[in-house]
Amino acid sequence: MATYLDRILDTHRASALADRRSLGDLLDEAGACPPARGFAAAIGARPDGELAVIAEVKRRSPSRGDLMVDLDPAEVATSYADGGASCLSVLTDSEWFGGSADDLRAARAASGLPVLRKDFTIDARDVCDARIMGADAVLLIAAALDDSELGDFSALATELGLDALVEVHDEAELERALAVGAGLVGVNQRDLLTFEVDTARATRVAAAIPPEVRSVAESGIMGPEDAALLAAAGYDAVLVGESVVVSDDRRAAVTALRRAPLGLPDLRAGE
Repeated sequence: MATYLDRILDTHRASALADRRSLGDLLDEAGACPPARGFAAAIGARPDGELAVIAEVKRRSPSRGDLMVDLDPAEVATSYADGGASCLSVLTDSEWFGGSADDLRAARAASGLPVLRKDFTIDARDVCDARIMGADAVLLIAAALDDSELGDFSALATELGLDALVEVHDEAELERALAVGAGLVGVNQRDLLTFEVDTARATRVAAAIPPEVRSVAESGIMGPEDAALLAAAGYDAVLVGESVVVSDDRRAAVTALRRAPLGLPDLRAGE
């Protein structure tokens, strides 16, 4: 059965096949861009005891439809920054998520925060495009790439000054991410087939992530209680979209997420 990811990837691969732009020209343009803001470094710089929050600018999703199509990315990003977000994630896929490179540029300029280009990277030109539009990190989804692509795109991101967030769903994909030297790993709690959220799996995978690798829990995080459980499991950050973008008080929602771990027991210590 085809998943949402399968259908989205089919669309992006078709676009890549039709793309006649020169990779060499894009590499030159990307290489001439100003230095990126440190995305992984910002996660590491969070206050002691707090969880880093990567707050997402998201207009719609394939599963839920429209969330806030007419949002102002600069306004949303500013409220996230005011709430203490460490970084932003901005959807730039237009067909499935209603996003754009303009959304990323506006959010980054208004907030002053490092920004992840949240899109479906399936071609080296996608990595270049991320750098050219102003992103500070690029998303590499292990389930969408073979080992060669994962390694090549990760290396290219590093060459261009970008951090690469390698997204995995299980231990096997985590092994592939670590094999290419990933220093920033995201664990997506949402099952690709059922779209159900499985926090137990996220907790299990967290235990296999080496301490020197920064870890991010993704999807299905609806509030501070979810964030606290993931922090206790060992995650450095949470990437949160729908629950903060539709909040009546985005600043307070982000603040509550980052402060959620304070005073809670650490599950890694067996408490």
